[in-house]
Amino acid sequence: MSTQIEAPKETSHTDGAQACVEDVRAMRQRIPNFVIPESKSARRRLASAASVPQPFIELAAVAVKNNAMLTRGSGLDPAQIRDWMSFAEAYAPLADELEALAHFVRHSVTVARNNAGSDALTTYALAKRLAKRPATADLAPLVADMRGVLNTRFRKAKAKQVPPAPAPLPTT
Repeated sequence: MSTQIEAPKETSHTDGAQACVEDVRAMRQRIPNFVIPESKSARRRLASAASVPQPFIELAAVAVKNNAMLTRGSGLDPAQIRDWMSFAEAYAPLADELEALAHFVRHSVTVARNNAGSDALTTYALAKRLAKRPATADLAPLVADMRGVLNTRFRKAKAKQVPPAPAPLPTT
């Protein structure tokens, strides 16, 4: 009987994440009327007409159907307008669900980083304490390296802060 403990089989989080990205991208093919915005401001430009109430759209569709002079050269009929509204109603919850999923994935990423960072900070605190003992003084270079990395991180954060504007001088 072997007393040797087998290391757990390492899984690649990168491979798992890539498979999820491929699944999400494959969803694009399954969504009818899927459109990729051509610019960052595209959605904002569409918002005004996109916010027209559904009863108004239905009235316009009925008006086009019943009044030939309202028909335009685009060839769109009320059925197409109703199909767009049906699509919007059906797929809005999917967008909400995907946004929630993105929120939960970002939170999971933050939790994982917190776990790793918290463990690393605990290790650093222990190493600092042990480096002061003669028997474990060989940890001092590691502690210095860790301190250097932390100080660099906090120096960058301080450099990004904008100093407060000076208070105006009182006038007499």
